[in-house]
Amino acid sequence: MRTVYLDNNATTCVAPEVTEAMMPYFTELWGNPSSMHAFGGQVAASVTKARGTVADFIGAERPEEIVFNGCATEGDNHALMGVAATWNGPGTIITSRVEHPAVLGPCLRLREMGHNVIEIGVDGEGRFDLEAYEAALAANPGPKLVSVMWANNETGVIFPIRRIAELGKAAGATVHTDAVQAAGKLPIDVREVPVDLLTLAGHKMHAPKGIGVLYVRRGTRMRPFVIGGHQERGRRGGTENVPYIVGMAKACELAKAALADGSEARIAAMRDRLEAGLLATCPDSRVNGARACRVPNTLNISFEYIEGESVIYLLSDLGICASTGSACAAGSLEPSHVIRAMGVPFTAVHGSIRFSLSRYTTDAEIDYVLKHTPEVVAKMRALSPFVPH
Repeated sequence: MRTVYLDNNATTCVAPEVTEAMMPYFTELWGNPSSMHAFGGQVAASVTKARGTVADFIGAERPEEIVFNGCATEGDNHALMGVAATWNGPGTIITSRVEHPAVLGPCLRLREMGHNVIEIGVDGEGRFDLEAYEAALAANPGPKLVSVMWANNETGVIFPIRRIAELGKAAGATVHTDAVQAAGKLPIDVREVPVDLLTLAGHKMHAPKGIGVLYVRRGTRMRPFVIGGHQERGRRGGTENVPYIVGMAKACELAKAALADGSEARIAAMRDRLEAGLLATCPDSRVNGARACRVPNTLNISFEYIEGESVIYLLSDLGICASTGSACAAGSLEPSHVIRAMGVPFTAVHGSIRFSLSRYTTDAEIDYVLKHTPEVVAKMRALSPFVPH
């Protein structure tokens, strides 16, 4: 049975070029970069080069502003908990209602610790409420931390992160963005977007699982998250995961090249064809975020009167990989918090499916999904007690 993988917002395949770049650091250059001998020194040089490559990818002023870590969840936790740990007493954290659990979880912990956490809502298209955000900034004196994603992982809706950062900085806040779903799909330049902290995940951009990046703008006050070593300029202890760091840098190189050669336009065209085809062949369906600016690879569509989980299982039997939302929330019987925050009608909220493409997706795969998904939806609706007659 063929496999058609359209769940790239959950994870991506490792690019062959990334695997090739990593291999020598498993078999030949396996020294500890902190060692003083020459064998370790050449490995340290590779880490330094990789740091510069990642810094260039996001427009960082200095390579030293790049902190390598284990994943974006660690980076998000470090950003929120590390900044709040520098405050003398309670402060205010402003985030959005549709953040990834890697941000909402630390926010819950900070609220339990006595901090004020404000969640800004979105409209029916998933667009961030800038007016409510400005009001929250004005109404809360004292130390503030803003943590708002660059692009939503479920709908693909792009937030006005430059304006969010500018307003936050003007109000004296430290500003963090989870850019996991934007990286490699949109240009990222921290010289133009004045965030203090930014997180990336390797496995969302064709590097392996187990490597992430936290950008820390020079002068940003925060405490280390992993304590016990001098690595990463004392901000994240632990021997560097050199093969994965090298792989992350290679993935950034490839992503930068893909943005330059128009690959994202090709992906957007396939996404739009999939979207139009499903709307035409599956009545009573709606695209979540249809009128908002979205990253080019993401389609979130609700099929009314049926359960998304059942659709996913039947598609999986046909070799089609999609999802109902964030992989980190998989297994929950509750509908997506993102879709609920958008006010999607009850008849559609449980039937939301996310298709997410990559530069390895082909037109033939889109044809296969367009052929079989309407059959699955029709089958489930024939069994549904909620379909009006």
